[in-house]
Amino acid sequence: MELRQLQYFVAVVEEANFTRAAARLHLAQPGVSAPIRQLERELGQPLLDRSGRSVTLTEVGASVLPFARAALAAVEEIRQTVDEFGGLLRGRVRVGLVSGASTRRFDLASLLADFHDAHPQVEMSLTEDTSERMLAALHDGALDLAVIGLADEEPPAGVSCRIVVDEPLVAAVAPDDALLAAHAGRTTVPLAALRDRPLISLPRGTGLRGVLERCCARAGFRPRIAFEAAAPQVLARLAARGLGVAVVPALPAAEAAAAGLRTLEITDPRPRGRVALAWRTEGPAGPAARALLERLRTSLPVPGAGGPSPSGPRTGSDRPAAAGGHAHQAAGA
Repeated sequence: MELRQLQYFVAVVEEANFTRAAARLHLAQPGVSAPIRQLERELGQPLLDRSGRSVTLTEVGASVLPFARAALAAVEEIRQTVDEFGGLLRGRVRVGLVSGASTRRFDLASLLADFHDAHPQVEMSLTEDTSERMLAALHDGALDLAVIGLADEEPPAGVSCRIVVDEPLVAAVAPDDALLAAHAGRTTVPLAALRDRPLISLPRGTGLRGVLERCCARAGFRPRIAFEAAAPQVLARLAARGLGVAVVPALPAAEAAAAGLRTLEITDPRPRGRVALAWRTEGPAGPAARALLERLRTSLPVPGAGGPSPSGPRTGSDRPAAAGGHAHQAAGA
């Protein structure tokens, strides 16, 4: 058994595809599949099910995966320990990002680029997905850090968070929408007023959708979702064309007007959109990921503070679920 076989096996599992795994490893596909076949012959059991469109783990493979990751992590720790004596930071950091989050309040791309400039030996990857899937990836070690939308009352077990966006959710509609006429002179609308309206929302598995569904349940009805889109900008365009009521985080008046929208803050209950930087409560495994976490915790904005956090220590919005943190009503993907 060789380390490269375990490395290739883990890459195929994470990519669910031999071709993508080979591209990630900068190898031709046969250079990945042949060593894994050899590993399976050595072990006497198939580790991967290749019969479907995506490669999946067999029962034996699922049992082997944690040990393969642990072996690779141990080797990486040896390398990192030696590098630390020479003052060199290297390794790999895997970051997840909700759709549209980087453009609203912070420029994650620039933060990652600055970190890479400071530590060029660190390999970084960035993937965009729903919060639900990214939380699962944090738990199983496929991601080190993620910017997510929190949909539940409390942060998920085993995850620590620092809130970076905390905004009320609004109903965004075209200027001639009947909702405005029915609430003329008001800046708010009760959630119950959206009971029979076609709603425009992010897809299931996103923080905003989870908050919307939970608040509607508290108000005694199920939301009538007419349109779904992963990008908040698409939700706004659909609403501006009169196709329904978009439920989105609060927009500045000038931005809403430029998009051809009017907004009313939703009340009774008041759902909030919260986006957070998340990581496993015990902390990222490698020093590179820990260094990036500290950089992001220092640089990302604090809601209501109008700027970045002045220091890295945990704040009231930066607590693990295991500690019984404050209720989190959240949005974002």
